[in-house]
Amino acid sequence: MLTTLKKILFRAERGGYAVGAFNINNLEILQAVIETAVEERSPVIIQTSEGAIEYAGLDYLIAMVNLAAKSPIPVVLHLDHGKNLKLIKRAITAGYTSVMYDGSLLPYKQNVANTRRVVSWAKLKGVSVEAEIGAIKGIEDLVTVDEKRAFYTNPEEAQRFAIETGCDALAVSIGTAHGAYKFKEEAKLDIARLKKIDQLVRVPLVLHGASEIDQELVNESKEYCERLGDCGRLKGAKGVPDSEIRRAIKAGIRKINIDSDLRLAFTVGLRQALTEMTDEIDPRKLLTPSKALMKATVRDRMRVFGCKGQA
Repeated sequence: MLTTLKKILFRAERGGYAVGAFNINNLEILQAVIETAVEERSPVIIQTSEGAIEYAGLDYLIAMVNLAAKSPIPVVLHLDHGKNLKLIKRAITAGYTSVMYDGSLLPYKQNVANTRRVVSWAKLKGVSVEAEIGAIKGIEDLVTVDEKRAFYTNPEEAQRFAIETGCDALAVSIGTAHGAYKFKEEAKLDIARLKKIDQLVRVPLVLHGASEIDQELVNESKEYCERLGDCGRLKGAKGVPDSEIRRAIKAGIRKINIDSDLRLAFTVGLRQALTEMTDEIDPRKLLTPSKALMKATVRDRMRVFGCKGQA
């Protein structure tokens, strides 16, 4: 059943767990996420980026998620990293139950003004709004933030921002990064900063760029690499350890975004199919290993986040 971000994060806040927000681009990814959520009895946030909309089409994505949401679990249809105000307004009127406005690289006053504008549109439709203060580095989809422009969230500024905008959830920057290359050295988040933010901000907090980048899958991506000519793929890829994710949840994170983990699972499964099913040309069969690995990834994330059994 479709619901809003505000409703499921309210329950997560009371229960002390986080809800996984999984980015989808096609049918197989959506099926993997929804099927696993039903099996785990977990609420779930289905996210589409502006890039996903450009790739698959807004109406196609909405239609697929509306059908998937007939399952017996709470499902949020969320626009991830919305920067185009026209597209955000269209998503609100077209059936999204939650949108994110990302003005993190704008001057503070402009970020506030634009976020308030989105909130005013969303309230008319009963749609939730996620905003962002602080800029997370990395490259993923249409989101690009280099190290020079990235900055951590200031707790006092976050408090003021949440009050001034009236947003329903707030994404913060505490050391994560978009993409598969999150850390060059020790993978560690600024949990002390997060605790301070959680003390001051009265809306649920969101962690972007939080994929684990499972090293077993990274290693599997190297199988037959000489034959495929892609031995350099994912060299140096490093994600956020489960230990840091659990600390972040304990310190107040209630929504955790996952995209790169799904991409990794999809890629490993596809490589497996193409190298082992050498006589097969049926795309449904060639995508079967990808779907299985994505389901395993989603299941693992839901259990780490503590949202298993919370539907």
